[in-house]
Amino acid sequence: MSRPAPSRLEGAARATAVLLVLGALAYSAWVLEAVVRTGLDPVRSYVSELMATDQPHGDFFRASDLTAGLLVLAAALTALWNTRRAATGPHRLVRAGWSAVALFGAATAADSRLPLSCTPTAEPACAAREDAGLVPFTHTAHAVSSALAMAAAVAAMLLLTYAARRHRIWRPLATAGPVLVALELAATVWTLAAVAAFEAGHGTWALGAGQRLQVLLLAVWLGVLAVSVARERP
Repeated sequence: MSRPAPSRLEGAARATAVLLVLGALAYSAWVLEAVVRTGLDPVRSYVSELMATDQPHGDFFRASDLTAGLLVLAAALTALWNTRRAATGPHRLVRAGWSAVALFGAATAADSRLPLSCTPTAEPACAAREDAGLVPFTHTAHAVSSALAMAAAVAAMLLLTYAARRHRIWRPLATAGPVLVALELAATVWTLAAVAAFEAGHGTWALGAGQRLQVLLLAVWLGVLAVSVARERP
């Protein structure tokens, strides 16, 4: 089979960049809580509580998360198609990174289809039902899909940022990526510690702020990746 023409590869790279930007914007829809009345405290609550089935804007936030996941998945699959011919050099590392991006997108889309039924950080009765196992299975499934999505996102950030620096590709990512990765890891540790504290009954430790910082940094990283892909195809 012949190698795709350069113009075709460049077109795929541009499509990847556009899809990433749109996905990052959709993934950031939660910022609208600043202007839309949700009744949730952004410092204490999970971002996913915005999507709970008992929330007034749950349909919108679930749709935005589904859109974000599908757009990022499409971007990753397009990028993998763009690098599928190369099996050596930086491309192996790049393909591993894009595979992690694809997993993040798929898990995020699945996450939107497995919403919470109530808001445990805002409703003690909801938290009590969770502890007693009296909530729908989607609570446990949502926790699994959320953890998978974030693990894949962190893996993608590490792999593609490392590839950019090691192989001197994607200059914007090579420059800004390490700082974003370091901040993302710090925000992830904060979020995990806050979740553990909340589940142990020791308060939220500003869980909402930590998680919002976590997803914001990821959205920024996706934007930087999009700019990098648009400017230079490895």
